[in-house]
Amino acid sequence: MYTSSLQQNILAELHHELASTRRILERVPFDQADFKPHPKSMSLWQLATHVVNLLAFKTLFVTHDSRDFLDPNAPKPGPTPTSHAELLERFEEYSTTLRKELQASTNEHLTHNFKLHRGEQVIFDHPKGTALRIMGLNHSIHHRGQLTVYLRLLDIPVPGLYGPSADDKN
Repeated sequence: MYTSSLQQNILAELHHELASTRRILERVPFDQADFKPHPKSMSLWQLATHVVNLLAFKTLFVTHDSRDFLDPNAPKPGPTPTSHAELLERFEEYSTTLRKELQASTNEHLTHNFKLHRGEQVIFDHPKGTALRIMGLNHSIHHRGQLTVYLRLLDIPVPGLYGPSADDKN
């Protein structure tokens, strides 16, 4: 349902994308964690962990005004999950936190800027709502798409994300 609330629109999109992401993560085989489709690619496990850790990054867009990659005291995600169950637990934890922070936010708050930078080098400086959409949701969707390719190459059925997949039709 369409609403004029920026916060509610982002929450609705987030709800859909989190459900799709969980379906992909459920199929990531821990026993093939080291799989790489190319030497320059992340391993399957690095990529799956990155998709989950991006949820904590999205929460920063809501709760903070900036993030400096050079700041040694800046919040960082936990250690790499060591099992499939741990990956899914982290996904649920980070998803819950993100939803909670976004629900507690306001439309006005989401219009305040978030600056992503590396020292003096500004990488991104846009309203929090825009940061959530571009650097948060779109970034995650991109990497989730990469995960679907990894699954396909490993001959693991890919679930439908925006309708049935080729595997759903068989």
